[in-house]
Parts: sequence; C-alpha cells; structure tokens
Amino acid sequence: MSKVVTMGEMMLRLMPRGPLRLEQATSFDAFYGGDESIVAVALARFGLDAAYVTRLPDNPLGRAALNALRSHGVSTAFVAIGGERLGVNYYETGAAVRPSRVVYDRRHSAMAEATEADFDFDRIFEGAGWFHVSGITPALSDNTAALTEKALAAARQHGVTVSVDLNYRRKLWSPEKARSVMTGLMKYVDVCIGNEEDAAITLGFKPAGTDVYKGELNVEAYKDVFRQMKERFGFKIIGSTLRESRSASDNVWSVLVYDGKTFCHSRKYNLHLVDRGGGGASFAAGLIYGLMTGKTLEETTEFAAAASALKQTILGDFNLTSVAEVMELVKGDVSGRVQR
Repeated sequence: MSKVVTMGEMMLRLMPRGPLRLEQATSFDAFYGGDESIVAVALARFGLDAAYVTRLPDNPLGRAALNALRSHGVSTAFVAIGGERLGVNYYETGAAVRPSRVVYDRRHSAMAEATEADFDFDRIFEGAGWFHVSGITPALSDNTAALTEKALAAARQHGVTVSVDLNYRRKLWSPEKARSVMTGLMKYVDVCIGNEEDAAITLGFKPAGTDVYKGELNVEAYKDVFRQMKERFGFKIIGSTLRESRSASDNVWSVLVYDGKTFCHSRKYNLHLVDRGGGGASFAAGLIYGLMTGKTLEETTEFAAAASALKQTILGDFNLTSVAEVMELVKGDVSGRVQR
C-alpha cells in the first residue's frame, strides 16, 4: 500500500498534573506531539506506511521529538534538522465549568522558520498515496503558509490524495487572515475535515442553530453546510467531529461524513475526558485509514468515531490504540470492563 505523508510542527506539550492550574504547577508532565504528528503516529500504529515532514532543532529536545516519532514506527526520513528551538505548548486541563486553556510559546520555532529549501517534495511524494496537513501549519508564519501551498501543489502534481483539517487556532492568526489563506488552499483539497467553528471562521460556512459554547448541535444544518462546501470547492469527502459539551469534563462525541451522496452520522459516545487533546486529529487519522483500506463510508465513519473517542481517554498527544481495540469499540463494547 502507498505511504501516507503528513506535515506540521512537532511540539513539546507541558501539562500540570491533574487539575492544577498553570500558575499552581511546580512540575510538568511532558509529551511530544502536534496535530499532524498525531495523524502520522495513529496511522503507523494502524499498520500503514506513515512519514512525517517537519523541521526540528539539533538539540536534546529536537532529538527526543524525533525519537518519539520513531518509537511508533513513523518514518523520519524527510525531517529537516535546523533552527534554534522546539515550539512549546503549556496545557492546563479544565474541569467541570472551567475550560482547558493553552499557552503557546512557539514563535520562531524551527518549523515556523522552515522554507521550501528544507524539503524536496518530489522525493517526499514519490510513492505516496495520501498527503495530510492542518490549518495550524500555515498559521505559524508567512514562511509556513507559503510552504503549505508548495507542498499541496506538489502533492497534486504527483496525483496524491490531499486532506486538510481546517483547525483554526485564534492564538496564531486572525479570522481574516485565516480565511484569506485557507480559502486559497482549498483548490488542492480532496478531503476536507473540520468542526463547526473551523468551517465558519476559515471558509465562512456556519450551521444554523448550532452554538459550540452551549453544546447545541443541529445535524441537519451541518448537512446543508456540507452540501454548500462541496458545491463551492468540489471536495470528494467532507468530515466533521460533533462535540456536545456538557462540561469541560463530560462530552458527547460523534462524527459526520459526507461523500456527495450519502451522509453518515456515527453512533454517539458519552466521554468522561482524560485528555481531549488530539481528538480531532485522531478522527482525521481514522478517516484516512478507512478510506485508504477500502472500508465503506459507513464503516469508515464508525471506525473514525471510535478511534477518536478512544484517544480522549488517553493522556498525551498520541492515540495509543490499535485497529483491534478500535474495532472492539465499533462492535459495541462500551462497558469498560477489565480485559483479562
């Protein structure tokens, strides 16, 4: 099977233990990750040939990040070495009515200062069947915005299927710049992924009767938005996570996928969150896995929903699950009973 390539910024996530606030912390748990690396790791763990494209500094943190990828079977052959620092993400876990909060320290990171000269996209896409990137990558800097378009154009030239997770991050760029850049990139995209907030801000589509802050979802409105997105951009597949937030600790999770003919809405999962980080990227990985391995749209939808639900029960960025574990959940085992 052809390889999957993802591209983005590898980061160090520092988290206070338990529900401590950042200003209370005297120590931190450390995890390496970042959106596109989460996708690459999940796909490698699911048995696909996954390669990650990024730029890391030549220092202990950069080497630790590189080893984190390798430990899960991700190819690092296309990782560029250069720059001065690894981006840092300080993550405060929410509880009940207090939301999780993120403080970024990623300006002038190795990846933010990467240029086209760091990567040979003809070599990178040789033998590739899929390329995935998120809206976080072009948000890092003008350099990475240009780099993202270069990568997408090269993928299209090589006949590679392209997926983009819209992934708006308001602490990285303005809604106006996000919409200007992301709208221009959509001409390269086959599979568009994103939640309701991402689609509204980056592309201008908003489901009626939906408020992410009240936990209100109108699935029929999503369907209407998906139809509009396909009509405007010609996407082959559109997928979204559907998070009903009861509180920062308890969510209801499902996903919606559309192929231009059929809408598939997955079963719903009641989640008591361990770590909501990486839920969206794990959905993207599950969607890519299902589509690449020939699953039906319904099978792909249920696999992606289950994989991303499981991720939110696991601390850290990476989805430390297997295909077998995901399929257990798909088949209906939500008991949480001890497996002996």
